Amino acid sequence: MPRKLLLPYKSVFSHFRAPRGLHDSLAMNAARSGYRVFSANSTAACTELAKTITERLGVELGKSAVYQETNGETRVEIKESVRGQDIFIIQTIPRDVNTAVMELLIMAYALKTSCARNIIGVIPYFPYSKQSKMRKRGSIVCKLLASMLAKAGLTHIITMDLHQKEIQGFFSFPVDNLRASPFLLQYIQEEIPDYRNAVIVAKSPDAAKRAQSYAERLRLGLAVIHGEAQCTEQDMDDGRHSPPTVKNATVHSGLELPLMMAKEKPPITVVGDVGGRIAIIVDDIIDDVESFVAAAEILKERGAYKIFVMATHGILSADAPRLIEESAVDEVVVTNTVPHEVQKLQCPKIKTVDISLILSEAIRRIHNGESMAYLFRNITVDD
Repeated sequence: MPRKLLLPYKSVFSHFRAPRGLHDSLAMNAARSGYRVFSANSTAACTELAKTITERLGVELGKSAVYQETNGETRVEIKESVRGQDIFIIQTIPRDVNTAVMELLIMAYALKTSCARNIIGVIPYFPYSKQSKMRKRGSIVCKLLASMLAKAGLTHIITMDLHQKEIQGFFSFPVDNLRASPFLLQYIQEEIPDYRNAVIVAKSPDAAKRAQSYAERLRLGLAVIHGEAQCTEQDMDDGRHSPPTVKNATVHSGLELPLMMAKEKPPITVVGDVGGRIAIIVDDIIDDVESFVAAAEILKERGAYKIFVMATHGILSADAPRLIEESAVDEVVVTNTVPHEVQKLQCPKIKTVDISLILSEAIRRIHNGESMAYLFRNITVDD
């Protein structure tokens, strides 16, 4: 019986040729593997921000449908192929925070099951960021949300001015915490006449680091309002102040602990000279404006002739527009990280600074694998 010759691997398949157009198809798929930008809700503010970002990037906005069923459930439909692409989800947080969170989670999961390569959430204002510390018998909700986003399929997050920088440690994937201060500083220099006669004000000692950063960059003076109530949270009747139990013979008398002295808020004072100057109050979030209004009245009494409030996130909930309109505040400047078109119609004092430029550059750099260090030039740990 003649022996069969064992041909080398290449010679066995050398006569096979790829089907016509296969190489072209592979090349086309490789060229198509890029990135897409989607809007996670259909509100005008989110769509406008997403369109501004895509125009700066020179790409088209991804085709999707996000809507609420009659029973209140959120439905997301991705209307184009995202296989093997980097997907950026733009999600602004309107007043209905929980609906926005569900939209983001469902869209991320839909993209994950559609075989997207990377899913990056662009969340300018990260919700629940104030609930990042344990309060009594509550929970750290920000940590829970970080775990939910990771489970839904997000692989990266771009956000801006987190309420606490330590929040980044809650995530199991990279977080780029951008800063809005360059845009607000530019607004001060270009839109506030005679800003050299201004003083940067921290409305509480907690905001002193941020105010110090602004003052040092603008070469201005610094003032701090001390004595303002730091926390309106009151102790609940949960038994912690109930009378101690009667001692028995089994308890050693040496176990008694010294009582902590109760805090007493000092009278409200302004540390720093604001007389005859422009007062610029800076903070990261302006939501309930009572503290800002009270600070403005104090500064007015101390001789400040014009008062500005600068903040990254203008949530401005409840009666904030009316209170601002009736207050001594001359102007409130916020960025478009949070939709506030309705509030602007109610109060002409509210002004908006666009931060889409830095978000667009962050998207471009992440997709191209470039360093993000350029966006954090001269940013220190305290900023």
